[in-house]
Amino acid sequence: MSTYRLGIDIGGTFTDAAVVDEHTGAVHIVKVPSTPAEPANGFMAAVERGLRQCDSRGEAVRLVVHATTVATNALIEGKTARLGLIATKGFRDILEIGRQIRSRLYDVHLSKPRSLVARQWSFGVQERLDATGQVVEPLDVEDVRQAVRQLKAAGIEAVVCCLLHSYINPVHERQVADIIRAEYPEAFLSVSSEVCPEFREYLRASTAAVNAAIMPLVSRYLAALEARLRAQHITAPFYVMQSSGGVMGVQAAKQQPVYMIESGPAAGVIAAGAFAAPHGYTNVISFDMGGTTAKVGLIQDGHFKLSTEFEVGGQAVTPLGEGRGSGYPVRTPVIDLVEVGAGGGSEAWIDTGGALRVGPRSAGAVPGPACYGQGGTTPTITDANLLLGRLNPAFFLGGEIALDVDASRAAIAQTCAQPLGLDPFHAAHGILEIANAHMIGAMRLISIQRGYDPRHFVLVAFGGAGPLHANALARDLDIPTVLIPPSPGIASALGMLMTDIKHEFVTTRRQLLAELAPSALETLFDDFARQGQALLNEEGVSASQQRFFRRVDVRYQGQSHELAVTVPPGLLTPQHVAALHEQFHAAHERAYGYAAREDAVELVNVRLTALGVSPKPQLPRLPQAGPDLTAAIKGQRPVWFSETAGFTPCALVDRTRLGSGQVVPGPAIIEELDATTVVHPGYRATVDPHGNLVLQRG
Repeated sequence: MSTYRLGIDIGGTFTDAAVVDEHTGAVHIVKVPSTPAEPANGFMAAVERGLRQCDSRGEAVRLVVHATTVATNALIEGKTARLGLIATKGFRDILEIGRQIRSRLYDVHLSKPRSLVARQWSFGVQERLDATGQVVEPLDVEDVRQAVRQLKAAGIEAVVCCLLHSYINPVHERQVADIIRAEYPEAFLSVSSEVCPEFREYLRASTAAVNAAIMPLVSRYLAALEARLRAQHITAPFYVMQSSGGVMGVQAAKQQPVYMIESGPAAGVIAAGAFAAPHGYTNVISFDMGGTTAKVGLIQDGHFKLSTEFEVGGQAVTPLGEGRGSGYPVRTPVIDLVEVGAGGGSEAWIDTGGALRVGPRSAGAVPGPACYGQGGTTPTITDANLLLGRLNPAFFLGGEIALDVDASRAAIAQTCAQPLGLDPFHAAHGILEIANAHMIGAMRLISIQRGYDPRHFVLVAFGGAGPLHANALARDLDIPTVLIPPSPGIASALGMLMTDIKHEFVTTRRQLLAELAPSALETLFDDFARQGQALLNEEGVSASQQRFFRRVDVRYQGQSHELAVTVPPGLLTPQHVAALHEQFHAAHERAYGYAAREDAVELVNVRLTALGVSPKPQLPRLPQAGPDLTAAIKGQRPVWFSETAGFTPCALVDRTRLGSGQVVPGPAIIEELDATTVVHPGYRATVDPHGNLVLQRG
């Protein structure tokens, strides 16, 4: 009997599932509408449909990996737990004060996001450590008890503990945590030295507060999924995707849900790297366009870029170059992504100045685009693609959803075309051009503004709407090659099954790099490695599959921000430490355009990643086929292209009938169950042995 692995990604419009047969490598595609009011319903609908498609039962499932926007949506919508804060006396307003960063510098009406902790439930307790971690004033235990009793009486759900300098000595925070567990055991508890043991008090407090704010919701959600999976006789290991590109067990996710906030987008970048690797492509721009947003990531030399800080909440999506300071800072590893409000469901509208705008508002799953026939009347990017002939109204999701072209035309005409004095087709073309401009801006931000030339990268496009726009984006950015994987609509779900178990460790140790003893650094790495090994052993990862990667965050002395530098494996020597200087100078020059080699370099943070390597699904290869495309061509229809400034006859190609080596000349529309690929005039699509479409100039 076949056994299966399930990857399930809940998006704003659709819930996607990839069901991979462990024996044959066959991938079964599942897309069901998301259920925003009760996300678990969409999750289970995808699981049940996947099992039916495989004609199998829950006992055959060997692994379940999940990515979800539940945590992100709760923060954006303000549907978080009631929090209490215990801080050092005199620092109870740390979350209220925050940082002097404004998301819109000249907006006199701008309001900061509300604090996650109401001021009346913030308590300062008597205690003090100095900057070296030495106890200056012992913790007043009675102060803590009184605060906890008030929080309990008020029915506060979760408590944040963030004391001064606890990143270097957590002794007082541990005492506070013990008191909370004794006095109020039913409260959810987020301790800053466990969640984010780094310096910068506000960032540490904010990260711990975000963690606490979503702990009750995520814990209940994951517990409900576990129960419903058991009801289907699925007892396989259940993992949750992390923002950093790895997975963690459900119990760890319940304790530290802040690590899973950007779980879905991270899986897409992992998938992009996996699809590009067989070609030898190590420089990749990943482009994931779904129903609500478009997400762009970058992989260089086979490694995706990690950031150590991001913001969540505030505005769901902010314009490029704006928005910093509009949400809650989170100091955890996250795959470096740029996200814009340009998904298939993004709405087109006319602003007060009479200009056509697209996004960031989305029609979502309900009511969805006008063409869905569910009551939506606002035109979206999907409506524009449909009206211009790029989507087949009878073959959306393989014919499961019939699209209404007349509804799209009416919505675009009323909302966009008439106010602008255009016909609906030119207005629809304008919608796509504006959406493309937003996405090109995101690609420039992740590449050019990071010091990378997009012409030296391959664009891997996926998501339900990604292949519709990828060719145009590559043309405008002069990217030579576009790679579109099989079943691109569920690529993120498939990417989850290509990830490894990951645990991150970090501590702050500020010291001039020139004065650093290699043995001191080695001791910290060894301690982290022991902790990581213990966790991986608990999760059943054999010693041969355990990997440990070491990094340090360094900066020029006096700088406010640092850059990560890789530390080689093995016993550290003074020569290794000296080499870190040159690595940092090179990284600084790439990021900022200069290197100050005469300045002192300072060590800030020490990091270790413990990785449990998981077996990856082996996807089947396509048989070689001859050049004749007759069997794959299923018709013809006119499609609007900017290159021809109007409609052009286009061949319609069934992707499932294409074989390895076949070439589809543009213009063409290549259709499959979960996505449609547009090949522009002057381009061609070649099918590789793994079933990828490789788009290049013809």
